[in-house]
Amino acid sequence: MHYDPSSRSRLSPQDLPRFAGSTLFDRIARTLCRADCLPRKELFEAWEVARRVRRRLRGGRVVDLACGHGLLGHLMLLLDDSSSAVLCADTRLPASAHKVATALVAEWPRLGGRVRLQEGDARDVELSPGDVVVSAHACGALTDVILERAAAAAAGVAVLPCCHAHARSDTGSLEGWLDAALAIDVTRAARLAGRGYRVHTQQIPAAITPKRRLLLGAPATPDAPPIPAGPRSTPSREG
Repeated sequence: MHYDPSSRSRLSPQDLPRFAGSTLFDRIARTLCRADCLPRKELFEAWEVARRVRRRLRGGRVVDLACGHGLLGHLMLLLDDSSSAVLCADTRLPASAHKVATALVAEWPRLGGRVRLQEGDARDVELSPGDVVVSAHACGALTDVILERAAAAAAGVAVLPCCHAHARSDTGSLEGWLDAALAIDVTRAARLAGRGYRVHTQQIPAAITPKRRLLLGAPATPDAPPIPAGPRSTPSREG
């Protein structure tokens, strides 16, 4: 039977036989199956994002904004132990976020004391040069806030946008060529590049999510200026 990685069904002990291998991914999956609280989609999505980001952005304190269960932040540390710490922040953490953290620390004791879960607005999280800011599916214009905050701090950043806010995000006047969501993401990439960032664009597998465009940026200098929020462009209809 096909095992759908996009399913929001909860990983449970019944899924353990599907992850019988010796890879790090299989070990993580078995740990989360035993925790019995995480949607399957989050495992596959966070893994695909984390492993791509770590190929480009190493070390640093990891800051996982709009973190949900905080799995992405934990995986970033598992994939690169040179990071000093991880902060996972969201306006409201799911009740099972602490259960996920406890399960992962029990399996990998070296995570103990290095990952902090925090409730609060992304705008209030202090960022610093050298941080690696990540966010998987920060809804709508929250992705723009995260990009702006990261660039203001000259931090590395990686976002997997979703729920594009067509009325609030800058499309770069590209709607005549591109659908609005793609125009917004292209404009985000161009703004990062314009601020001196080395930009990389990738996609995670479509089988996991249709919202799969991954935007990564590494600051070229430690004092990169902030990304301006910018109002949505309104092209002229004349002529």
